[in-house]
Amino acid sequence: MAGAPVATAPDRRRLQGRVVRVLAVGQVLGGLGTGAALGLGALLVAEVAGSPAWSGMSATMGTLGAALLSVPLATLAVRRGRRVSLTTGALVAVLGSLVVVGASVAGALVPLLLGVLLLGAATSLNLQARFAATDLAAPATRARDLSLVVWATTVGAVVGPNLYEPGESLAGALGLPALAGGFVIAAVAQAAGAVVYLLGLRPDPLLAAAADDAARAPADAVPARPVGGLRVLRASAPARRAVLTVALSHAVMVALMSMTPVHLTGHGATLTAVGLTISLHVAGMFALSPVFGHLADRWGRRHVVLVGQALLLASLVLVLVGSESHVTVVVALVLLGLGWSASTVAGSALVVTAVEPARRPALQGVSDALMSLAGAVGGALAGPVLAAVAFPGLAAALVVLVAVTTAVQLRPAAAPTPSPSTG
Repeated sequence: MAGAPVATAPDRRRLQGRVVRVLAVGQVLGGLGTGAALGLGALLVAEVAGSPAWSGMSATMGTLGAALLSVPLATLAVRRGRRVSLTTGALVAVLGSLVVVGASVAGALVPLLLGVLLLGAATSLNLQARFAATDLAAPATRARDLSLVVWATTVGAVVGPNLYEPGESLAGALGLPALAGGFVIAAVAQAAGAVVYLLGLRPDPLLAAAADDAARAPADAVPARPVGGLRVLRASAPARRAVLTVALSHAVMVALMSMTPVHLTGHGATLTAVGLTISLHVAGMFALSPVFGHLADRWGRRHVVLVGQALLLASLVLVLVGSESHVTVVVALVLLGLGWSASTVAGSALVVTAVEPARRPALQGVSDALMSLAGAVGGALAGPVLAAVAFPGLAAALVVLVAVTTAVQLRPAAAPTPSPSTG
């Protein structure tokens, strides 16, 4: 791999600080784009399809797109670095937003779903960005640095859903369908993010870390052979546990969140009320992530995962008992976001520390793919479940997933990986 080694610890810390700042700016812009489209996708798909039963396909296609793109983007990161990978992901997301806008004008469902699938690249690059924050991080602060990049998404993601009505005005000015305006905003924001990644990630953190590790290795050391992410996953029990935690927690979040706009509008809520609800949910997802990152470094990652599972369960119980109350649904969505945040931040830190540095990018790509696939399944099943047994029934089904994830984490912890560099 190309890239100059980081000569000293202070140099590495300075570069790490710069990388985290650049990733944070990119996440703000990416969050603005995905936040503007979040929730609108379900409404737009239902409108074009003519049935709310199709609304879950928005989350399904978006997360499927993220799953399909996660491994190729991770492979691109290994070969060309994080800068090229993240920039490419942002540009694919721009293309997806534009395809959605065109499909909404034509009223064509299949192209619309294809555009949402391509827009899943935004999710994929957001997921990879959190791992990029750990490439040069010290072992004692990996969860904190990861969580700071996750937190940066808060600004754009919270503001984004409140651009629903400005998006309608923009759509009117451009002669587009009302719900397409949010996707125009998403395209512009993701394009700006691509520029930030392209210009800001110099030197590239992954290539710099690899060059630094190579420079510090003994002269007779044999370089680690590249291994596919699935092989790494099969060989490592800690990796399997961490990936399962992240994937199932994400499935719970996607399934319930994706159906909330449909549930609320079906009970007379305005787009403004829906936007506020999603904003509060997204705030729960990202705003306290540095707290969970700090706790994960201090208490242990597994303990924070269990806190996250408890929050997810509390959210589902609230939906079961109070789905007719908008206020109760809002509180449940905030708890859902907090539970996702704790589980994802701590679980992702466990993914990073499960294997040695040379195998981390491959495992990270598979982890992101499986996380997105789990979300796709959750979104796909959420629509039919909602249509068949209503919102509380959907929550009841998700309780099972939370129970499974918690049970896995309650098993005795596996012995740590012997390599001291895995943290």
